[in-house]
Amino acid sequence: MVSKTDDIPASVPNCNPVDLPREVEIANSKDTSKTASKDPCACGHRGDTAVMNGVAGHDQAEEADSKQDGSADAEDANEQEVIVIQDTGFTVKIQAPGTEPFDLQVSPQEMVQEIHQVLMDREDTCHRTCFSLQLDGNVLDNFAELKSIEGLQEASLLKVVEEPYTVREARIHVRHIRDLLKSLDPSDAYNGVDCNSLSFLSVFTDGDLGDTGKRKKKGTELEQIDCTPPEHILPGSKERPLVPLQPQNKDWKPMQCLKVLTMSGWNPPPGNRKMHGDLMYLYVVTVEDRHVSITASNRGFYLNQSTTYTFNPKPASPSFLSHSLVELLSQISAAFKKNFTALQKKRVQRHPFERIATPFQVYSWTAPQIDHAMDCVRAEDAYTSRLGYEEHIPGQTRDWNEELQTTRELSRKNLPERLLRERAIFKVHSDFAGAATRGAMAVIDGNVMAINPGEETRMQMFIWNNIFFSLGFDVRDHYRELGGDAAAHVAPTNDLNGVRAYSAVDVEGLYTLGTVVVDYRGYRVTAQSIIPGILEREQEQSVIYGSIDFGKTVVSHPKYLELLEKTSRPLKVQRHSVLNEKDTAVELCSSVECKGIIGNDGRHYILDLLRTFPPDLNFLPVEGEELAPESQKLGFPRQLRHRLACLRQELIEAFVEHRYLLFMKTAALQLMQQKANKDKTAALHDTSSADAESESKPQALEASEQVPDGMPTSPTSSESTLTPDDLEATTMSEKSVPENQEAPVDLKSEVPTTNTNGTHEPSAAERQNGGCDSLLEGKEADENIPGLAQAKELAESLAAEDGSGIDPKSREVVLNACKAVGSISNTSFDIRFNPDIFSPGVRFPDDIQKQKQLLKDAAAFLVSCQIPSFVKDCLDHSSLPMDGATMTEALHQRGINVRYLGNVLEFVDNMPAKAQLEHIYRIGIGELITRCAKHIFKTYLQGVELSALSAAVSHFLNCLLSSFPEAVAHLAADELVSRRKSRKRRNRVPGGGDNTAWASLTPSELWKNITSEAQSYYHFSLQCESVDQAVEKYGLQKITLLREISIKTGVQILIKEYNFDSRHKPAFTEEDILNIFPIVKHVNPKASDAFHFFQSGQAKVQQGFLKEGCELINEALNLFNNVYGAMHVEICACLRLLARLNYIMGDHPEALSNQQKAVLMSERVLGIEHPNTIQEYMHLALYCFANGQLSTALKLLYRARYLLLVVCGEDHPEMALLDSNIGLVLHGVMEFDLSLRFLENALAINSKYHGPRSLKVALSHHLVARVYESKAEFRSALQHEKEGYTIYKNQVGEAHEKTKESSEYLKYLTQQAVALQRTMNEIYKNGSNASIMPLKFTAPSMTSVLEQLNIINGIIFIPLSQKDLENLKAEVQRRQLMQNSGKMEEQQAAQLELDDKLPVDD
Repeated sequence: MVSKTDDIPASVPNCNPVDLPREVEIANSKDTSKTASKDPCACGHRGDTAVMNGVAGHDQAEEADSKQDGSADAEDANEQEVIVIQDTGFTVKIQAPGTEPFDLQVSPQEMVQEIHQVLMDREDTCHRTCFSLQLDGNVLDNFAELKSIEGLQEASLLKVVEEPYTVREARIHVRHIRDLLKSLDPSDAYNGVDCNSLSFLSVFTDGDLGDTGKRKKKGTELEQIDCTPPEHILPGSKERPLVPLQPQNKDWKPMQCLKVLTMSGWNPPPGNRKMHGDLMYLYVVTVEDRHVSITASNRGFYLNQSTTYTFNPKPASPSFLSHSLVELLSQISAAFKKNFTALQKKRVQRHPFERIATPFQVYSWTAPQIDHAMDCVRAEDAYTSRLGYEEHIPGQTRDWNEELQTTRELSRKNLPERLLRERAIFKVHSDFAGAATRGAMAVIDGNVMAINPGEETRMQMFIWNNIFFSLGFDVRDHYRELGGDAAAHVAPTNDLNGVRAYSAVDVEGLYTLGTVVVDYRGYRVTAQSIIPGILEREQEQSVIYGSIDFGKTVVSHPKYLELLEKTSRPLKVQRHSVLNEKDTAVELCSSVECKGIIGNDGRHYILDLLRTFPPDLNFLPVEGEELAPESQKLGFPRQLRHRLACLRQELIEAFVEHRYLLFMKTAALQLMQQKANKDKTAALHDTSSADAESESKPQALEASEQVPDGMPTSPTSSESTLTPDDLEATTMSEKSVPENQEAPVDLKSEVPTTNTNGTHEPSAAERQNGGCDSLLEGKEADENIPGLAQAKELAESLAAEDGSGIDPKSREVVLNACKAVGSISNTSFDIRFNPDIFSPGVRFPDDIQKQKQLLKDAAAFLVSCQIPSFVKDCLDHSSLPMDGATMTEALHQRGINVRYLGNVLEFVDNMPAKAQLEHIYRIGIGELITRCAKHIFKTYLQGVELSALSAAVSHFLNCLLSSFPEAVAHLAADELVSRRKSRKRRNRVPGGGDNTAWASLTPSELWKNITSEAQSYYHFSLQCESVDQAVEKYGLQKITLLREISIKTGVQILIKEYNFDSRHKPAFTEEDILNIFPIVKHVNPKASDAFHFFQSGQAKVQQGFLKEGCELINEALNLFNNVYGAMHVEICACLRLLARLNYIMGDHPEALSNQQKAVLMSERVLGIEHPNTIQEYMHLALYCFANGQLSTALKLLYRARYLLLVVCGEDHPEMALLDSNIGLVLHGVMEFDLSLRFLENALAINSKYHGPRSLKVALSHHLVARVYESKAEFRSALQHEKEGYTIYKNQVGEAHEKTKESSEYLKYLTQQAVALQRTMNEIYKNGSNASIMPLKFTAPSMTSVLEQLNIINGIIFIPLSQKDLENLKAEVQRRQLMQNSGKMEEQQAAQLELDDKLPVDD
């Protein structure tokens, strides 16, 4: 099917593209030439100026100003108002040897160093690394700021002067040339090194998204486009190929410049040659197969006369002495010259976001077979720097602890200082996470010597690169009472959560260790920075606070109590006393395991934070303790393998919020009663209503008891009770896509259910309490309860004045309310937990009944409130998980641990509206199966020796996923024998047992283990004994299971089509397993100021102040960029929101440019098939369509559909939205039959998930009717429109404009049908000579298609007056002028949109 109407400029207002190279604003750059890259600069840091000077070396003072995002944000001390000082850039001329002088836009804030960066990235000067910049013959200092240089002004001429080489400079030069040669090669991204990752957007946009969003290669003539998607993308297709996941990027066809470039075997130069200036020797084979030896000398590079076997360092004749290796090679190889030039052209054309390094490594679970080419730098790295010397730091390893703690100590009085501090913290953290990951892999791979080599392998500890590594086994029976190895396995992640929490509170003077937890090859490794002096003394001497034997001996320290007291309120930790071995009370403000050690640097460190949060009593059976009835009803308490189950921080926050509401209501009720006693007149009515409102029983739990019973009944009446649809009914915005909650006026997002990711920002007033209150009091807003405002006032005044000036009656009200909710204070609301309750061996001097009760209440709150509210959110589509990771994220946001997954699934299974939750049930089952498989895989791998790793992994995957019943491990017999003999002498791997036990695993045994694991860990009974039964019963897809298990275990497989269903041969062979990557958990430092800007921007947008919102979000973008550099998930969310605002305000090209960055960034930092990336693709397609790029929009939508099919299959509410988009675009290009396939599929899915009476379904009917009308099939059109009309009439009434529109359309269709019938009758009557009006197939106008696209994507346009538009345009132009004058403009960034399920932490 070829259609004629692509690229008709859509009739879209103000679509005149502004010709500004937008891509440039990105990587902190000031000029087209100045896009950052990952090429190392002369000082060996990465070239992304945004992330450049880490803390290693020259950063603090010079950077302070140079990096003030160019706008030198100053701050008004009293109002903390950001003032943007215009910082006028200027232009300098640069003269490099052999090139014409060119202009470069610079800003006074920059350092000379950054001009070096630009020159090393520019196409014509990229081959120079060893040069200085001179102004009037004076060499400029690299680390001087431009404004401090005398005589530097507009139009000054800077000369690039070649400098003599040193060994270091020569190495850097070779490394840089190698990076330039490899700049388009994706192998680093596949291999997961150097923070490279994949991006495929450019394959689909094909250069269509130009700098201005409308770069077209052709004229305006109609282009024939083929709209037919590949077969596997069509609705109903059952095949799920894997190969299209990574389409071939034609840029990656390597243009070979050289065959070999490597260090010569003659290195290092002997003494007599050193004295001739020889620095090192290189060996090169050109494409023409010429073998040459090259000397790097202090004067440059020249050919010498050595061969492979004879050393003759004398210059050859001609020697082609050149200052740069590229110049030398261009002279001796014509192919090199041609290809190198072409390669650099391509490199410079790529979008900077495809090249900039990501802050943390992202791994790909699939990869093609890559040829392993010779690479001198990689080989050198493997043997030198990586085994303990960190990159390019002269002669020493980094003192990680010192760097991590010094950055925390930086001043934070005003905005510039805070930005500098957060940036330094973020930089050190991402470097530390990278180093720790490499170290952990080296430890497991056996490349690091243990510090206690005599002990058994499980007990060994390691130090590498100033990082301490320990394995997750229970050594010395430390965890014996808590569950042995199982406890030792979870302790590191609990500890990491504690470190996250304390780092987020960020108390001055209290220090935590850098902590990274790495799972690799079945082992869990904890990496920690080292407290100065800790290795020289015994632990007993060091610990001055806490306990080293789980509470038998306990010590305390006043300074620690003072520091920890500051964290106790935000972390809800209660200060309490415990008894030590002498029965004296010792006061603590943390759990007993938390140890305080003063390092040799005098800092107060806390470590072992595994019990920062209180225990989860649902999984901690304690003799003689009864749980609340809600918990018991569900079969709690249950035995877990370990006794370290803790509640999540998000749960504590939600619980406290819930109690606060209850507290307010109780107080309000009592105030009302007092008032009623005073005047027993009209108030009676109020009291009774208030009584009904807040259960007068003081126990919150009893109030929430109604939830489970009341809950399932409400959704049964399908749509009518679901609030989002009521909203839709009144505003008819058809907001669909709940996950796009950024829709500016997306009414839904006005309810701030935005508990910030990880709830690190306790914004009590704004956050809806876990959805629970709304269940308890129906739709009533809290304010409606009489007396509530009074109660709030009272509580505030009490807190303010210690209650002295308040009459005793009011005080009594507060006292009663405090008792009712279990507050630890009698005069104000204050709930905190004692983390030591139920810790084995800890004894208390006081009565702790109340504290125990609070814990039971919290455990009951989780099952009776949070789980139902999660399910309710899924039911009304305000939470839309698409895969295991997003589901885990959604559970975590409500404080539900994944160990409750079985309960969540049971809850869903027992819902009357189960059919509308099928996608949740299916994703949950898939997650449960892959998690059980992961647990089994962990122990399975520990028994495998390195040489059999790929065979073992492929065997496991066959048992898990292949239908082949007799999966046998393929072991070459001879290989095994030779291994056996030498095994005793080789380095033992930790825990190595019988090395062939793994080979005896069978599919039926594995699935038996999975079902028993599901039963024992999740308390869920899986009804399947093989993968095929699981697929059959639960509607799973094998490719989805493969993706989930690969991502969870770090396995990378070959990208090819796997035949899972063959019963004759296994799906995987050992050749299919390419790699195994580490799974890394670490702290995610936040950009707090940027985050607040982002939040207030969102709030403004939701109130409808788009322009102010847009400004705030732009500002947030700058600040994010300042802290995170150019690439980060939060920047991604910011860009998406910005694009959406641009779109709503009518600036389509700008929307396209920002969304393109969002897509690229999402692919790079989250992964090419992450659910967020899929959504970014959908938004981009909409903006492409609005910009008249129809074929690109279709390609993007097809890509999104393919990814969604792989990630979760066709049966998902999001698919309905995607198919409606595709159907509409196809309708627009007159592909009616294809369009119908997609729209009818969308209609079916909408009816299933939203109920047949939903307004979404009405809209779907209308869209289908429009296509039938275009095909002149009026009968079908009428049928569908009638369905839609009926829904509108029943849901919103006759008078509503939607109902009226529908009825008008029905009339029109009826007329058309009658006219058609007449024509037909005419033909029958008069035979062939009838005068027939030719039938018109009506193509819908692009405007009407776009209008429908906007409606289904939840975008509502706010009518702006002409004047508003003028102001907006003026504002936009002003900004652009500012950028052009040398701004480091919005180096695109963004906070995790709160409502944007971004998996930030694990």
